[in-house]
Amino acid sequence: MASPEVHPVDEKLPAGRLAALGLQHVLVMYAGAIAVPLIVGRALKLTPAQVAMLISADLFCCGLVTLVQSLGVTRWFGIRLPVMMGVTFAAVGPMVSFANAMPGVDGARALFGAIMGAGVVSMLIAPLVSRLLRFFPPVVTGTIIAIIGISLMRVGVGWATGGPAPMAQSVDVPRLVAMVDAAKAAAAAAVPAAPGASAAAIKLAGPIPMVDNPGYGALDNLAIAAAVLVFILLLVKYAKGFLANVSVLLGIVVGCAVAAGLGKMGFEKVGKAAWFDLVTPFAFGLPTFDPVMILTMSLVMLVVMIESTGMFLALSDMTGKPLDAPALAAGLRTDGLGTLIGGLFNTFPYTSFSQNVGLVGVTGVRSRWVCVAAGLIMLVLGLVPKMGALVESIPQFVLGGAGLVMFGMVAATGIRILSGVDFGNRHNLYIVALSIGFGLIPLVAPRWFQQMPHALHPLLESGILLTSLAAVALNLFFNGAREDRAAAVGAARAAQAH
Repeated sequence: MASPEVHPVDEKLPAGRLAALGLQHVLVMYAGAIAVPLIVGRALKLTPAQVAMLISADLFCCGLVTLVQSLGVTRWFGIRLPVMMGVTFAAVGPMVSFANAMPGVDGARALFGAIMGAGVVSMLIAPLVSRLLRFFPPVVTGTIIAIIGISLMRVGVGWATGGPAPMAQSVDVPRLVAMVDAAKAAAAAAVPAAPGASAAAIKLAGPIPMVDNPGYGALDNLAIAAAVLVFILLLVKYAKGFLANVSVLLGIVVGCAVAAGLGKMGFEKVGKAAWFDLVTPFAFGLPTFDPVMILTMSLVMLVVMIESTGMFLALSDMTGKPLDAPALAAGLRTDGLGTLIGGLFNTFPYTSFSQNVGLVGVTGVRSRWVCVAAGLIMLVLGLVPKMGALVESIPQFVLGGAGLVMFGMVAATGIRILSGVDFGNRHNLYIVALSIGFGLIPLVAPRWFQQMPHALHPLLESGILLTSLAAVALNLFFNGAREDRAAAVGAARAAQAH
């Protein structure tokens, strides 16, 4: 038991509990942490060895920046909450565009230079962004946190089913070729082409034929994901104390055991991986700095900082630790520092991982030292490729069952905060309704912005950003910028009621 003077966020747990709870956080974020290096490394057309180096650097920097954010380094860096830092997906689109335009080592050097420049810009503007805290009353924060959870459900379902929805089907190429040939023959037979005339347009006899992907939604994989979910729920209901706190970790372990027993989890990569490998800065050479690329990445980081504000407010409500403007500035400044470190060590922009916010809600463990332990584990994974390969071998469908619990918990936290909002003021109903509607646009129509300028795409593909902007703007329009401290306290108490 912690002394009454120690806030649960600052409570130091026994080493064994810290290790288990920290490993649980690592397993939750690992798939997302290595996804961006894989995507960007392949877009840059790097060799497998170079892509592996990107992954090791990413894991190392995840651990390093998590330590800064959770521990705090001076009063300028670190929000001192249970935060896990990972590479942001918001930057994937621009980075892939840069990589396609300039592949290879030269492209990597230019990309890392842009990331470093954006990191410096982010650190400079962090205090300005933190002063916007008064524009985030409970009606705004509850809506943002709810849409974060709703948006993440797509990730959890994708884990369970075997990938995002577009992977469910692919074009049946042999049937399509046969349809095109038949359409050509029919067009030629119906209207003989005159000498010198262009060929008549052909019309297919039906829609483009698609074939189901046998690996998508496979019943055995869904069954394992469901078993993980049921096991977690049983632990939550019947287990006590520490076992209940690590229910997600134990569910993943049981899922891995079942997957390995069915031959769905292999360890070949573990055997081939090295035991130790150093992560060095500027592995691709000194970076180059392109002003346009730096400006583009800086705009992405502004989006990331707005999303991070929502994550930090969610954690503040979950943990019961108040968040003031200086603390928020320190957290946002660490986003910039992490991005600068990422550029130095050949990796990418960093932000707080929303998946782990859900895990804090599931376990009820609010100690930031859990994330310190997780940061140390991530450092080891970056330096010991064999351990990294072991975690990487966990099938995604095993994580799917756990994802539904964790991401749903984030949405439930937002709903709990909204329960303290005065809906007798019908203006608040409009704020919530329209803001969630805007946030759902990228989920139901992922290409809704394709006719708009390409430079706006990174801003418009984030449902979390759209909800944030809509909620803040609508709250200003209806309620003004006044602070409602009583409502904020009530929302925080509602969020703490686990």
